[in-house]
Amino acid sequence: MELEPLQSLALAIAQERSVETVLTFIAQGLAAQPGIALARLWLIGPGDQCGTCPMRQECPQHTDCLHLVASAGNPTQPGLENWSHINGDFRRFPMRSRKIGHIGATGEPILLDEIGPTEKWIARPNWARKEGIRSFAGQPLVFRGEVLGVLAVFSREGLGQTEFSWLRMFADHAAVAIANSRAFAEIERLREQIALENAYLRNEVKTELAFGDIVGQSPALRKVLQQIEMVAPAEANVLVLGESGTGKELVARAIHERSQRAAGPMVKVNCASIPRELFESEFFGHVKGSFTGAVRDRAGRFQLADGGTLFLDEVGEIPLDLQSKMLRVLQEGQYERVGDERTRSTNVRIVAATNRNLLTESEAGRFRQDLYYRLSVFPIEMPPLRARREDIPLLVNHFIYLASLQNKCGHLRLKPEEMEQMQAYDWPGNVRELQNVLERAMILSGCGADRFHISQVLPVGGTVPSGSQPSFQTEANPTPRYFPQAEIERRERENLLAALEAANWKVYGKDGAAALLGMNGNTLASRMKVMGIVRRMKQQD
Repeated sequence: MELEPLQSLALAIAQERSVETVLTFIAQGLAAQPGIALARLWLIGPGDQCGTCPMRQECPQHTDCLHLVASAGNPTQPGLENWSHINGDFRRFPMRSRKIGHIGATGEPILLDEIGPTEKWIARPNWARKEGIRSFAGQPLVFRGEVLGVLAVFSREGLGQTEFSWLRMFADHAAVAIANSRAFAEIERLREQIALENAYLRNEVKTELAFGDIVGQSPALRKVLQQIEMVAPAEANVLVLGESGTGKELVARAIHERSQRAAGPMVKVNCASIPRELFESEFFGHVKGSFTGAVRDRAGRFQLADGGTLFLDEVGEIPLDLQSKMLRVLQEGQYERVGDERTRSTNVRIVAATNRNLLTESEAGRFRQDLYYRLSVFPIEMPPLRARREDIPLLVNHFIYLASLQNKCGHLRLKPEEMEQMQAYDWPGNVRELQNVLERAMILSGCGADRFHISQVLPVGGTVPSGSQPSFQTEANPTPRYFPQAEIERRERENLLAALEAANWKVYGKDGAAALLGMNGNTLASRMKVMGIVRRMKQQD
């Protein structure tokens, strides 16, 4: 072993940023020195193979040990032996066990300048004798007072104090190079994470128009806001229930912004829009080459949301056979990317949303009951717009203002009778439908108009509240025709009963009454409750 080649090797590894490359350079560079038979490198890590480790009987704690990470050498029979493998009997060394474990635990170097036939530090004397090993030198890898691992060489030439000192100097350089490469790897990982989060957030900004804060002062909405204030500081999973268009995502954002995770990301995923074959990749990520089209590593939504909130919209649409994978990550906080054996950990809070009755779905075997209970620790039901009609004027003014900013139109207002029409309509599409109607009215009225003509865009039909008798117009009959409230309710009741009878009183599903009526199952259930429609069983004689 000579000083100048060691200095050149130290300079070479200092210029590398990859941990694997640094470790390989160290082992191969030392093995290339004159007289060196074998060079090996162990780094301290957690105990991960305790059940199968050949040296488990010598391990006092089973918590951490020395992992063999690089090996290179020159066997006397190179065609029969390969000393570059790192999965042999000494792939793990317990701390304080034998010479390697002693160096790692104490930070004290060991030099055996002349190995005798009964040397206690040699685990395999026959191997040393066959290979002509004369000396052993082991140095701790120390960086800023912390032992990172052990560097060891077996030499066919005698090693003295001079060579031992050179190896100490090289070990210090190697420790710095390993620490730096680890830091570079962590920086690169964080850079990729930030880039992924930024790309996701930029896409969210492009695709999501701001709904603004939750708008309204009705008792039904105040109850929701109180529930948000109660559950937001906790870490409990939340299930937001409600019809489509009621603003379930706004509830999720409000929970996130008021939680201890507010500084972390909030990642949204629409479960209904994910193809079955891409489900695992979308949620857990994949490695390059794991399937056709996987041209690079990709982080999943659980990794993107680490430290924050994951909003699972339309969670009821997750295929039944894939729900077990979702349940595992919710229970254990662990997952694997597609095509990767490494288990990753994540720390996310789940806020899920659905317009389906998941309890009924689970009882029917279409949704895992254990997943349902894991998601619905704290359920919040968002009321439909017809249940908070007093909020409609506030929402109208809010959306007119937003649309005016986006379309650069004037701040237009509805006349009182037009506002009454808006409050009279049932809004089956809820807040989302209200916003669309207002934006459509602004387009039709033109930017220079003084007011809307809401009757031009308000959908035909709908249930009106008691005491109101607006007219509903169709293209076939341009003359306004009025229906008393009692008549409207009678016709709706008869229509619902007819559909329920046709579906044998099944509400949900493809062959249920809701599907026959072209409406949401929860909406039908709500209307049945309001109208007091209950199936009466026939009495037996």
